[in-house]
Amino acid sequence: MPVPWESLVPFGLLIAMFGVAGTGLRTSRMWQNDWKQPRYSIDKWDDMMMNRDNKLTGSPRGQTSDPTPPPGWNNIYYDRK
Repeated sequence: MPVPWESLVPFGLLIAMFGVAGTGLRTSRMWQNDWKQPRYSIDKWDDMMMNRDNKLTGSPRGQTSDPTPPPGWNNIYYDRK
């Protein structure tokens, strides 16, 4: 029984489009996360550290070695949104 080769072209296109969509979604998520892997099982400590890093660097995943905080570090209105 012969194989219908013309049906493999749409199947290949379908696989390619799912691959492109998945790669684009992963790239978008990693770009939003400063090119790092996503965090799972975030507890209160991780949430507090992400809030601190966001205040210091402007990104929840960013870290800095500068020991001096930026102006307005202890502003109570920064935490309330």
